[in-house]
Amino acid sequence: MKVLAATLISISLFASAPPQAQKDAAQADASPAASAQAESIKITRSGSQQPNKGPAEHFTGSVQVEELFPAHDPSRVNGGEVTFEPGARSAWHTHPLGQTLIVTDGTGWIQQWGGPIEEMRKGDVIRIPPGVKHWHGARPNTAVTHIAIQEQLNGKAVEWMEKVTEEQYRK
Repeated sequence: MKVLAATLISISLFASAPPQAQKDAAQADASPAASAQAESIKITRSGSQQPNKGPAEHFTGSVQVEELFPAHDPSRVNGGEVTFEPGARSAWHTHPLGQTLIVTDGTGWIQQWGGPIEEMRKGDVIRIPPGVKHWHGARPNTAVTHIAIQEQLNGKAVEWMEKVTEEQYRK
């Protein structure tokens, strides 16, 4: 009889557990959906963002940087459009989680530390692996514009280093 009572109690408890478990799972699943529904699609119109001059400590020459989108939690991805006037370039730098460049206009150069200078042209997509020291910018006589997409690690998307010298740029 005790075994029968224990079995009935166990069955009773087991039978009541799934609805509660289902309810808990439904609430957990509803939280991301609810927060996603609380936000709405945002369109940022072309030309509505004000470009900023690239800071002299990170760039040589005339550079305009327009933030296209910041990282929004939980995403760590941000992007911007960067225009380098002829002869302008970034300093050497790395990205903790890498970077993707999409060249939208002009012709420029990119170089990995210890490697040759390579040409980048309109339509090219360049993937820079995490931690690879590099620079990019315009050629001496042509401007270049690219979209730069990178992820932040602990709130940081780039580690800036020394400037590219004229000798390194002209190689």
